[in-house]
Amino acid sequence: MTTPRRQYVRVIVHHDGAPGSHDYALPVWAYRAILVAVGVMVLGLLGGLVMIGPLARSAMRVPSLEQEIRRLEVENGKIGQLAAALDSVGRSYDRVRQMVGADIVPDVAAAATDLLVAAPVLARAPGLRPRFAPGVTLPRYWPLDEYGFITRGLVGDSTPDESHPGLDIAITAGSIVRAAGGGTVTDAGENAEYGRYVVVGHPSGYESKYGHLSRVVVSRSETVSAGSVLGLSGSTGRSTAPHLHFEVRHGGRSIDPLILVKEAR
Repeated sequence: MTTPRRQYVRVIVHHDGAPGSHDYALPVWAYRAILVAVGVMVLGLLGGLVMIGPLARSAMRVPSLEQEIRRLEVENGKIGQLAAALDSVGRSYDRVRQMVGADIVPDVAAAATDLLVAAPVLARAPGLRPRFAPGVTLPRYWPLDEYGFITRGLVGDSTPDESHPGLDIAITAGSIVRAAGGGTVTDAGENAEYGRYVVVGHPSGYESKYGHLSRVVVSRSETVSAGSVLGLSGSTGRSTAPHLHFEVRHGGRSIDPLILVKEAR
């Protein structure tokens, strides 16, 4: 009976410039073991890359998420300031009522029962708050959270005595006023016509203006997103009752805001 001959894999290593070479003889089983080990290492490396891919993508999202968290913190701070201002106004109102000893708010409903008035045009925000688009956007969103009445619309320059460059929306004083689109605050201040106001610049030559505010919480050159709080409604400037003057301009000319703001219809 003959003994099986052992099989080897011969590896010859020759270095450039060397006079000789090295000859290695590996048993077949060792050669196969090396191939299996290399295969396992390659598969492990590929598996690691597959697992690291989602982790790398998640890590890339971290800076944008941190920026969004900071923006929300600033937004919450502004809302807190507005809430404190509303509480202060409410306390002042109660003190005035106690000093006067009567209801200083007239019963408008009772007084109007004998009057013939036209049915108001109702402007309202949607039942659920919209999901505002991030970044710089056109002014497509309704600037109020609450119901309101459009008491006056856009009137062109063809009738100078009656011209009006935007919408007047009757709303309770102290209502939150939000940016109709994302952009940069190009102007914020106060004048005799619009009282306290804010102007936001949007892409493609669009601007939105918010007038007769009782309080402004943004400053010039500040970047705002759609839905960011700009201030509180009021009756400053040339105004006879609390309302918001909402104006949209394109290329310096006033256009009807309802062309862009579909949700008010």
